[in-house]
Amino acid sequence: MTAHDVDLFVIGGGSGGVRAARIAAGHGARVMMAEEYRVGGTCVIRGCVPKKLMVYAAHVRDEIADAAGYGWSVPPASFDWPTLIANKDREIARLEAAYTANATQAGARVVKSRAVFEDAHTLRLLAHGETVRAAHVLIATGAAPNHGPAIPGIEHVISSNEAFHLPELPRRIVIQGGGYIAVEFAGIFAGLGSEVTLVYRGDNILRGFDDDVRAHLRREMEMHGIAIRTGLTVNAVEKHGELFTSHLSDGSSLVTEQVMFAIGRHPNVANLGLEKAGVAVHGDFGGIVVDAFSRSSAPHIYAVGDVTNRVNLTPVAIREAHAFADSVFGGKPTRVDHDDIATAVFSQPEVGTCGLTEARARAKFARVDIYRSEFRPLKATLSGRDTRVLMKLVVDAESDRVLGCHIVGDDAGEIIQAVAIAIKMKATKADFDATMALHPSTAEELVTMRAPVARHVRDAAE
Repeated sequence: MTAHDVDLFVIGGGSGGVRAARIAAGHGARVMMAEEYRVGGTCVIRGCVPKKLMVYAAHVRDEIADAAGYGWSVPPASFDWPTLIANKDREIARLEAAYTANATQAGARVVKSRAVFEDAHTLRLLAHGETVRAAHVLIATGAAPNHGPAIPGIEHVISSNEAFHLPELPRRIVIQGGGYIAVEFAGIFAGLGSEVTLVYRGDNILRGFDDDVRAHLRREMEMHGIAIRTGLTVNAVEKHGELFTSHLSDGSSLVTEQVMFAIGRHPNVANLGLEKAGVAVHGDFGGIVVDAFSRSSAPHIYAVGDVTNRVNLTPVAIREAHAFADSVFGGKPTRVDHDDIATAVFSQPEVGTCGLTEARARAKFARVDIYRSEFRPLKATLSGRDTRVLMKLVVDAESDRVLGCHIVGDDAGEIIQAVAIAIKMKATKADFDATMALHPSTAEELVTMRAPVARHVRDAAE
């Protein structure tokens, strides 16, 4: 096939790549997008979307158990893992087709191939050897699971990628990690009936989140039957027939049907030929270096999403991609504001958070007020479930501005999305207080907490 000249070549057909291709094509650019695996990327194919579907499946067990308190007699229920996986795969295939159609209908050409740089403006499609000359290039290759240092038996360990396609539900599983993915899959497997042990090297799960959130979620997970062992690592994994023995750093061991590592992800920068294009990266596993407009060290090459290792969330990649297309092809220079980004952890129970944690607020502001409430949700009063909700507001005592909101409980993600608007608009605690409560609801607690539970004044010497 002869070489093609395009205005934009997009490497990676995930959420960011597809958005950039669509918007740039809409601005009149000639666009080609190359994806070596499946269009949709990590989030759609083997991340957020399939994970959330499996979280829904895990919730059903609790709903069945809660039904008796509401007068329902439910016959003994059984769960079939292959049915869940098949139904999930069907939905993911539908979404992949939709993402591909969205890009092509916008005018972009989509090719199924790995693309690498031959020089600063030339890309080679490895599937069939075609070369493409591009005026601009966008790198949107995302990130991949990182198992950490090599240990004996590392070849027996699965990542979240493989967890979505296991042939059967493991009766027992060890999950190493304490972040989003580890915590979410611990809840999924436990909810579906597995015996789960979470092993994490730190002192508590969800490093970087508010400390009250971390402590509250850990208690809830442990009450749900998940064993959480902190301050430890898996040092070796041995295979014995269909079983695996995980040897921990304290000398103990665990025998399970599966061992999963979810200890982080590294940007997909390897073997792209970045050195031929003059694109700089941060260290061995760091992301591509970019400026506020997502431009790399090569002025015509840009990067968005997890490959830049800025804020590794799908909506952020989409926003960065849209801003890139508007800036370069739409005549509308656009910077992305990475402050006050709402995020959710689809653990069980769910976490929703936006803005500063208490620790970060106290380090940045002279006087900080903390509003916090823990209570039993109304739904649990008849079901008898032993669970509590956490609501927390972090407030700058001098300006009265709400700096952060942190929630643990059902639908925390749905709640925090709306609260994020108020935080982004720099709403004050008085604005929250002036808002009429919606009763009975969990979220009403956010506008009824009147007195701070703690007031922190930074020492002048700090």
